[in-house]
Amino acid sequence: MFLRNAWYVAAWSSEIGRTPRQIRVLGEKVCVFRSDGDRVVALEDACPHRKLPLSRGRIRDGNLECGYHGLTFDCSGQCVWAPGSGRIPPDANVRPYPVHEKYGLAWIWMGDPALADPAKIIAIPNFDDPAWGINRGPALELACNYLFVCDNLLDPTHVAWVHATSFAQDAARDAPLQVTGTKDGIIVHRWMLDVEPAPFYRKIVAFEGNCDRLQHYEVRYPSLAFIRAVFTPAGTGGPEGPLADSTFIMDSYNFMTPTTETETRYYWFQLRNIRPGDEDLSEMMSEDVREAFEEDRAVLNEVQIGMDTATSPHINLPIDAGPLRFRRQLEAMIAEEAATGAGTRA
Repeated sequence: MFLRNAWYVAAWSSEIGRTPRQIRVLGEKVCVFRSDGDRVVALEDACPHRKLPLSRGRIRDGNLECGYHGLTFDCSGQCVWAPGSGRIPPDANVRPYPVHEKYGLAWIWMGDPALADPAKIIAIPNFDDPAWGINRGPALELACNYLFVCDNLLDPTHVAWVHATSFAQDAARDAPLQVTGTKDGIIVHRWMLDVEPAPFYRKIVAFEGNCDRLQHYEVRYPSLAFIRAVFTPAGTGGPEGPLADSTFIMDSYNFMTPTTETETRYYWFQLRNIRPGDEDLSEMMSEDVREAFEEDRAVLNEVQIGMDTATSPHINLPIDAGPLRFRRQLEAMIAEEAATGAGTRA
């Protein structure tokens, strides 16, 4: 089950052009393309005649032409031409989806179009700040339910075992966690004081010696994660710390789009407060992050298989408090949406 009244990432903006292509969001097949005005359009990917995917068609004069018999649809999904007598059947239309481009991403709204307010897209304060650098990579395809990814992004402890050569350090094994609820989601965070920087960050920080490290793991409903990593010289961190001028901050934004019940498309980028124009640093960070995410993918794909084929019940641990709280609240939101009909698909 999915929350429908929410913005999900459909694709990187650069992935959508004049050639129609099919994507899947919440189990639905959607055809995306750019119209004559370069606007991103998203339509139900099924011609109402014989259900051939419209993504197998072509763009003609700004409209989408079916590749089977030429039924042609405008950007609102209305049929504007049909073969034969010239009469267009009254039911010859396809569902349009609201789309909005922001942060180099095309966002799609799968629920009630009347509620599709672009202002509800997550705010990213430093995205256009020239003092912050950015690195990013291609979307990952995961063979697991999106909630397993959300669990992972509310679990700072997993880095000690899954990312031993990148994000991990010994303190990550047993430093206590704090769980906080917000109106938008759940935060799991902790400070680890006077510890060695993890290998990934040791190559980046501008100071020597031990550090104070913040792990801020936050997932917002239904499936957007904001991860903040702070590394500051030992003695300058903690909840009341002044932070040093050499403090390194990396804000990681992660967008999980459920494609089916057991598949997820994962978009991501990181912002950093140092060396904004250093392309070599951006490339190195992107490559290292991709490698770490591959470690996550290997684990989460196996978790899906394990859960699907389990012959005994699974257990929860105290470290699962954040993910469990997130799941309960999201489940309540989905149930409320279904009960009120607020997620009606037009």
